[in-house]
Amino acid sequence: MADPLSEVIALLRPRAPFSKLAEAAGPFRLRRDDINEAFYCLVLMGRLKLEVDGKEPVILSAGDFALLPAVGGLTVSSLDPPPPPGHLSQPVYGEDGIVRIGMAAPHETPPEVQQLVGHCSFGSPDAELLVSLLPDMVVVRGEDRLASLATLVRDEARATRPARDVVLENLLQVLLIEAFRPTIQPAASKGLLSGLADARVAPALRAMHSAPHEAWSIRTLAGEAGLSRSAFFTRFNRIVGLPPMSYLLNWRMTLAKHMLRSGLHSIGEISSRTGYGSTSAFSTAFTRHVGCPPARYGKALATG
Repeated sequence: MADPLSEVIALLRPRAPFSKLAEAAGPFRLRRDDINEAFYCLVLMGRLKLEVDGKEPVILSAGDFALLPAVGGLTVSSLDPPPPPGHLSQPVYGEDGIVRIGMAAPHETPPEVQQLVGHCSFGSPDAELLVSLLPDMVVVRGEDRLASLATLVRDEARATRPARDVVLENLLQVLLIEAFRPTIQPAASKGLLSGLADARVAPALRAMHSAPHEAWSIRTLAGEAGLSRSAFFTRFNRIVGLPPMSYLLNWRMTLAKHMLRSGLHSIGEISSRTGYGSTSAFSTAFTRHVGCPPARYGKALATG
């Protein structure tokens, strides 16, 4: 059976990371309003408070890892001691590549908080759709594998080795998968991972990902889930956040655009591999979903 999480992460094509080691001493508060990318933070020493716009503050301690697949604004501040109201710190970028906050110079003030911070963009034109399937925030505490992966990403990002971009993309895929793995459990938030945590919904999700070419219907998908059609429809919609056939259509169109972008498949082949009995049926569905015919979509990519 397919692994939907791995497929979604691979199609996101994470790339162009910015990763840095940051050290702080004394009270500090940093505010960012211009990230608009995936953001992660690994605390190596001390404790800090992470505040993401629209969410409750999270306290992170040494060994904790936080990941946000999409974020606009956030604030990171000290806990011991807390910063005074209205205080904003100015980071200083050292020649050694370390960012220092509240520290005059290296070795003059020992750091009280140390963190590895990074963010990356997603190369997929369907990133917004794919990210919407993932939790909007993940916090993993005390997982050594994540710490090792984050360090490898930072080291590779700063190097100039051959095939650097390929290595980084693969490292980032593994990092994202490792971060999301612990969240595959019953949760309040809707999305792909909540669906994979549900004993009835998960088989239907894996079936759709394993065989998008099959003529799936509510009846056949309900059979995969071992539920009646009405019970399956209600449960899938409640847990994943959209109806089963809408999820299937989104996934098929995402795969179709991916194949068109590769330039390796004919429209007839794509039609067959995404579950359409004819190229005309596929073209009609694609045009309705994307806004232009598949031939024009592929041609625009080739000339653009």
